[in-house]
Amino acid sequence: MRILYLDLDTLRPDHLGCYGYHRNTSPNIDSIAKQGMRFDNYYCSDAPCLPSRTAMMSGRFGIHTGVVNHGGLCADFRPEGRSRSFRDKLDAESIPGMLRRAGLKTVSISPFAERHSAYYFLAGFSEVHNTGSGGMESAEEVTPTALDWITRNADQDNWFLQVNYWDPHTPYRAPEEFGNPFKDDPLPEWLTEDVVNKHMNMVGPHCAREIAMYDNKTNPKYPRHPGEIRDMKDLRRMIDGYDCGIRYMDEHIGRIFKALKQKRVFDDLVIIISSDHGENLGELGIYGEHATADGITCRIPMIVHWPGMKKGVDRGLHYNLDLDPTLAELLGRERCKSWDGQSYAQVLKTGKDSGREYLVISQCAHVCQRGVRFGDWLYMRTYHDGYHLFSKDMLFNLKKDPHEQIDLTEKEPEKVREGIAYLNEWHDEMMMTMQYDTDPLWTVMKEGGPFHARGRLKEYCEFLKKTDRGWAIPELKKRHPQEF
Repeated sequence: MRILYLDLDTLRPDHLGCYGYHRNTSPNIDSIAKQGMRFDNYYCSDAPCLPSRTAMMSGRFGIHTGVVNHGGLCADFRPEGRSRSFRDKLDAESIPGMLRRAGLKTVSISPFAERHSAYYFLAGFSEVHNTGSGGMESAEEVTPTALDWITRNADQDNWFLQVNYWDPHTPYRAPEEFGNPFKDDPLPEWLTEDVVNKHMNMVGPHCAREIAMYDNKTNPKYPRHPGEIRDMKDLRRMIDGYDCGIRYMDEHIGRIFKALKQKRVFDDLVIIISSDHGENLGELGIYGEHATADGITCRIPMIVHWPGMKKGVDRGLHYNLDLDPTLAELLGRERCKSWDGQSYAQVLKTGKDSGREYLVISQCAHVCQRGVRFGDWLYMRTYHDGYHLFSKDMLFNLKKDPHEQIDLTEKEPEKVREGIAYLNEWHDEMMMTMQYDTDPLWTVMKEGGPFHARGRLKEYCEFLKKTDRGWAIPELKKRHPQEF
């Protein structure tokens, strides 16, 4: 058994050809999708980076691990306390820990643990290669390490190799010499001049006028990444920058595939392709960030090519943390007691729908929000707006409005109540199935708010004045009086 897990940071599925994108961003990824199972409604339970990978690797929701933020108390994994044994649960009950006990050599090529001081992420790995730039890597810094490992080890049996690329993550970093294969391709149809003009008057970190988070500064090292969007030319620079990151990464993935074919292990290889979260590219007025608990930040690609298993498309609702029990079932291992995930192994074995009735997705690093994905709908509850002036309740029909432009809260009160009921049901279950009596979302709130929207409002208001959006300051002061 050989498993390659391509962990592709900040990759939204609808910018991949195999998910219907009109640009040729991902020919190598698409080739695997043709041979395997593509999951269309796959979501990270907790966003962004640190909470998402923690949930996926541990098999537990952020409300259970305590990891929901990028700083403060809720950026650290909760201690087990008196029940902790000589080794903690992650040693055996993380994905690499479970696979190692199944007889696989587990290998990570990633800077993630160092990037977030999340060294528990390495639990269960037998071999670790830190690519050393803390998530600022470009693909040419990652691929040589992967190719070296493949050359030396791929023809051995029983291994799991995680390769982590970061090119779609901000700042968009494809080298200039790569060029722009999309310069003549149309932009996504929904991003019209009217939409961009509307976005220019919105407020909040990573909105059109402050892509650098709280201002419009640029870095000459990253010419593909604009500081603000004032017109369609700026918009093209933004979208092309993201898409070039995907295509550049995909070409390096092609090099890995070529090396595996040369080692004659490719045909029998299990290949899993996924991400930690997506990327808002105009949705909710946000550009170049993964800052919300919505269908854009939290929806991620999942492609599984498992020789002998089913091929096709699955449209059931799944979490990233469902991978843990799925792998265990497919490998004949017992389900770990701590896992919150639900196996979808039957999708791969028989094509049978194994989706959930609804999902609850969370974000506490840029805003404090929880979203409920059910049917065609996304309900969102905002606890801290991250200076975006979001409404407390938002509702979108993702089938008709995949880019979340039309809030239907007032027109669809029954759907709002349905979303609230699902959220309450999930929350009750979560609180009853852990030893702690505190929801970490509320710990973040009591600390002063999410890490990326804490203590910056006075400074940000000065920028709003300079950019003719001072109208928003009174409401921001009303919502966040502690910042003044």
